[in-house]
Amino acid sequence: MKLAELVEFRRGLTYKKRDEVDQSSNAVLRANNIDLASGQLDLSEIRYIDPSINVPAGKKLEAGSVLICTASGSRSHLGKAAYIDSPADYAFGGFMGLLVPGNSLDGKYLHYFMRSEEYWQFLGELAGGTNINNLKFRDLGELAIPLPPIDEQKRIVAALDQAFAALDRARAHAEANEANTNSVFSSWQESVFNRGEHPWPTMPLSDIADNLDRKRVPITKKDREAGNIPYYGASGVVDYVADHIFDEELLLISEDGANLLARTYPIAFSISGKSWVNNHAHVLRFEDPDSQEFVRLYLNAISVAPYVSGMAQPKLNQKALGRIPIPYPPLEERKRIVAKAASICSRAQKASENYEQKRLEIGKLRESLLQRAFAGELI
Repeated sequence: MKLAELVEFRRGLTYKKRDEVDQSSNAVLRANNIDLASGQLDLSEIRYIDPSINVPAGKKLEAGSVLICTASGSRSHLGKAAYIDSPADYAFGGFMGLLVPGNSLDGKYLHYFMRSEEYWQFLGELAGGTNINNLKFRDLGELAIPLPPIDEQKRIVAALDQAFAALDRARAHAEANEANTNSVFSSWQESVFNRGEHPWPTMPLSDIADNLDRKRVPITKKDREAGNIPYYGASGVVDYVADHIFDEELLLISEDGANLLARTYPIAFSISGKSWVNNHAHVLRFEDPDSQEFVRLYLNAISVAPYVSGMAQPKLNQKALGRIPIPYPPLEERKRIVAKAASICSRAQKASENYEQKRLEIGKLRESLLQRAFAGELI
């Protein structure tokens, strides 16, 4: 049957920007309060309006109904929905709608259908290749829904609840395992480089590597000639150009940027072959690749905050970089540490790929279960 024959559609509450307040008893849910991936309510950011405004009961959530996003700046969020499993004193805004099922339709059955591939294909066909950002109920009402008896709907819902709960546990387990795997390398780095007193001699970085900063040449975007040679900045490749100034194994280290202190990604990274480097990354040359890799590992394991100047615009200048003391074991020990790091990274990468594959399989199984459920094949 068509959705329009099965539900009552209620439009959201419209109000003016000046009606918003920091806190009140009038809470209003918007598009961002539906999580696209899980199809559940997200109550982390709620808007409030003046408590003197009278919110009609029909503009508030009702248990057993489905809240849907009917307008969004992002087309991918249009049509996302959340099931309302219990009464809640929340209004919903003008870019939202509420689907209130009649006696012949179970609300959670409807919500599961609105998470199926068939539902999203229907919305895609509505768009017709255009960048729509409004979903009208007269169009949504044409959605055809397989409608078994209400008792069968409830049986299907119970089976999907049980299966999806198991899949959620499996996904959480895979994600926890991946997080543990990723922490192994960090723990190893900590044990090697931040264990207090080292038995190794310490040398300033300027005594270990040649600094090639003088060869760097920044090129403004309008002056770059497009090509296939990487153009590096503080955090990695920023463009590709037609010419090069280096053609060897080198270590680049961020010279400026918030990441010097935030450390959300590595500040030291190795490059090889033809390259062009601008003045936002220091360029170091080493006598051998193991020494270069050892220093890369060390710099990415420690804080360089004591050597950074400026808080608003953090900068690690050449002189300060050269002063960083590096615990520097004999070459054979450096080789051993570098080999161990490579081994741990390789195993962690394989494990991470395995867990990612598991997540993909879980996603496919969800889609398969929904497809079977609405084809009457969920036994």
